[in-house]
Amino acid sequence: MIKGLYSAASAMLTGVYRQQAVAHDIANVDTPGFKQILTSLDEFSKTNAYTQSISNSLSSPKYLGVLGLGVMAAPETTDFSQGVLKTSDNELDFAIEGDGFFMIRTADGVRYTRDGRFSRDASGNLVTVDGNPVLNSAQQPIKLADGEVVVSVNGAIYINGTQSGNLGLAYFEDLSTLTRDGENSFSSTITPPTSGGGSIKQYALEQSNVDSAKLMTQMIEISRSYQAAQQMVQNQDELLGKTIASLGRTS
Repeated sequence: MIKGLYSAASAMLTGVYRQQAVAHDIANVDTPGFKQILTSLDEFSKTNAYTQSISNSLSSPKYLGVLGLGVMAAPETTDFSQGVLKTSDNELDFAIEGDGFFMIRTADGVRYTRDGRFSRDASGNLVTVDGNPVLNSAQQPIKLADGEVVVSVNGAIYINGTQSGNLGLAYFEDLSTLTRDGENSFSSTITPPTSGGGSIKQYALEQSNVDSAKLMTQMIEISRSYQAAQQMVQNQDELLGKTIASLGRTS
């Protein structure tokens, strides 16, 4: 009976975790370059189940099979599939066609993002919406002189027709080396190559790859599963109370 209580409780806790992840995805449905968080379930633990004959307590227990003891959330993964590219009227908006990432410098080191909403700061540096410097292929900040900015598909930056640096891209053959770091950026334990990341499209932004309709359906399913697990906890608690009361009367 206690095993049933723990199993139902583990389903409730896992449901809370999954609901938080789905809510986070839905909240970022309009965030350019956002990559959806994926969740799944793992079996918490298992134990062998046996039964004992009531008429013959000396007989060997009969093996019934394996009994699951609940569920737990598996480590979250990220859907890195490319979102739809949407045209912009800002010359410092950029999207990536391919598997690359923009490189940015934060207080915690170099990070990688698909969010290409850039601007000039007061010093002429190319920065993200959070004010972090955008880096070139040598992982150095990009400084833009005044004038019209044109960026080629390979990242070459031209100011008033004169080449002035480049917009760097990082490429990861193994995306599992990336760890979500903050709302819309990733960190990695390896230094990626700066070639093979695809092409850059100016005056465009990659949209979030979140499927909001699918997630709303998933949110409803998670809520129903949580309610079912909650009812099971209540049922197990009532049965446990009745068992204790019955044992108390027979003692």
